[in-house]
Amino acid sequence: MAKNPALATNMEVDYVIVFRYATTDKAQAEQRLEEMLERLSGAGLATEVRKGNDHSVLVFIKVGSDEHMNAEIYRSRAKDWIHGVRSAEPAKDTESALEEDPLTEAERLRVIHGLITHPRDEGGAGITPHKGKWENVESVFALHDHNYNKEWIKKWSTQYLLTPEDLDEIRNRMGEKIAFYFAFTQSYFTFLAFPAGIGAFAWAFLGYFSIWYAIIASLWCVVFVEWWHHQERDLSVRWGVKGVSAMDQKRREFKPEHSTQDPITGETMQIFPAKNRVMRQALSIPFIIIAVTALGTIITSCFAIEVFISEVYSGPLKSLLVFLPTVILTTALPALSGVLTTVAQKLTDFENYETEAQYERSMTAKTFVLNFITSYLPLCLTSFVYVPFGSVLVPYLDVFSVTCKPFAENEKQLQCPKHSSEFEINPARLRKQVIYFTVTAQIVNLAMEVVVPYFKRQGLMKYKEMKQDRAAKNGAPVPSAAADDPEGETDFLARVRNEVELEHYDVQGDLKEMVVQFGYLAMFSVVWPLAPLSFLINNWIELRADAVKICIEMRRPVPWRADSIGPWLNALSFIAWLGSITMSALVYLFSNDGLGPDGTPSEIKGWALLLSIFFSEHLYLLTRWLVATAISKIDSPGRQKERRAMTLTRRKVMKESMERTRMVPPPGEKVDEVTRSSLEEDARQSSLRTSSPVERFWDRQRGWKEAAKIGRLYIERDVYDEKSSQEKKEL
Repeated sequence: MAKNPALATNMEVDYVIVFRYATTDKAQAEQRLEEMLERLSGAGLATEVRKGNDHSVLVFIKVGSDEHMNAEIYRSRAKDWIHGVRSAEPAKDTESALEEDPLTEAERLRVIHGLITHPRDEGGAGITPHKGKWENVESVFALHDHNYNKEWIKKWSTQYLLTPEDLDEIRNRMGEKIAFYFAFTQSYFTFLAFPAGIGAFAWAFLGYFSIWYAIIASLWCVVFVEWWHHQERDLSVRWGVKGVSAMDQKRREFKPEHSTQDPITGETMQIFPAKNRVMRQALSIPFIIIAVTALGTIITSCFAIEVFISEVYSGPLKSLLVFLPTVILTTALPALSGVLTTVAQKLTDFENYETEAQYERSMTAKTFVLNFITSYLPLCLTSFVYVPFGSVLVPYLDVFSVTCKPFAENEKQLQCPKHSSEFEINPARLRKQVIYFTVTAQIVNLAMEVVVPYFKRQGLMKYKEMKQDRAAKNGAPVPSAAADDPEGETDFLARVRNEVELEHYDVQGDLKEMVVQFGYLAMFSVVWPLAPLSFLINNWIELRADAVKICIEMRRPVPWRADSIGPWLNALSFIAWLGSITMSALVYLFSNDGLGPDGTPSEIKGWALLLSIFFSEHLYLLTRWLVATAISKIDSPGRQKERRAMTLTRRKVMKESMERTRMVPPPGEKVDEVTRSSLEEDARQSSLRTSSPVERFWDRQRGWKEAAKIGRLYIERDVYDEKSSQEKKEL
């Protein structure tokens, strides 16, 4: 039992709508609130209103009756059946159907969310936050189940691995989309045990840039990506969402150019010409070029400044100035990335996609490009620019002497070497960078996700309290939202107001983090073979930190469905392919005991480098085909469940069809005995009507008994004729 009584109950509240009216005219705000409550009531939802913080109203929602809920559940499951997600038609008696197929918490919340947001012609209230007339609706969210969250975190903190039942529980509580993230991270974590062991062995006995480690790591990447593809399909069957991605949710922001009627189905179709969308998508090309140029310029400039300060500058404050590029990156890069992400979002909106899945794929592609540059470009610069060409390029770095000139005592401290022989490459630079990205950056990201938001929220709450206390001392107290709380609800409403202040959880951010981490392993772990071990430790913590983040630092997410991790699977495949190229290139460049070409490109044989890349890439393609073929032959619980469901459905349909057929009497079953009078009657009836040759053909015998009798006469006659012929021959 929770210590705080406010955490022990949700007052049977399903969802909370935050209606904020700070910048809206009073009469208009009242009219919109009244219309919203009327629509919610029309959708079968009961509502209660309480005062919120900062000029807002909290609308508490629950389903008004079991009849509304059962009807919506049936419509939802029938839609699944129509689209092939369910193998059998749902029973119309929903109460009895729920006994065989119980309603999960995730399905219940998803159905109720549909009642709030679906259009009115689909049975919903049509309330869409921040859109159109509902711009005052700030958010729609469900309340946390704090008792369950407490038990969930306690359980996870005491076990090493997540079981399939744990993943099922996440799916039942938070939906398949979040469950797929945890399933992916769990699979990735368990798979990391192998490269972590191999990496530790390579670090201890084989050294850096080991060709054997590179081969094993590349093969591991192929096996993991293909295995997850198989596992993804298995989980989609296990959770009953295979093919759910085909049921794309329509975007309210979609703007069709015209409407037309489907000549086949008669439905009204909203059309946006594909040609127009392709022209808009073409704008992504200049956007990517600009993004690569802008991000690349900042990263390359900071990289060059860091090389200049650390390896050329010899004046005072060098130990402090060496952090200048880091300061520039940590301030300028997030700001520029934020601007580019906003532009990418605006560009994706402009592309005018009809469904949420199409929009998400396009946005993910742009996000992946931005993160690819910011995550991997520094390592690529060190690997393929600094190491091979450092001695050639360093003499030109004097342009960056302006960063240290105010601190230098003389020009000699800023002078770049004139000849390549005067400059020595630091072979440990690349390894230090890899260690930073695979260890230090992971710790920083974990702190930014869990620790910083907590202190930020606590500091904001403390600031508000101090502001209210200061206003009260000055004689102008700020009205408190809790002043109008009914008796017995104060603690509960205080908790709800705190949850309103929490941020929205986006699972795409966590998936992006895991994919970027996979890229470090696939492309650069040969530099420092202990990287997989670092990721293994980090991801054990990450799984539990994400659970804490969802339960404490974020609002309860809407339990959306999914049948995969979406476009991130394609990103994994691309990274695995690119890793086969970078691994082979690094092994070749640093094949001389890890020292590299020492900044002199003349030592690099271009044909040998290209041959290494060519061989590695083709080996990757062959291995991928073999692994995918082998894994496709593996049976799994999901496939067994799919076959079982198909077999049961087929048997059920055949049984029902056979039962209906047996109720129909066989032709001629009630035919009377053939007599002379019956034959005369049939002849008389046939003379009274005109019949076709076909009818006369089928009217000669009535029923199988008469056909059998005639057949016996034919047999007896043939036998008698044969005996008579034989007797004549003997005579």
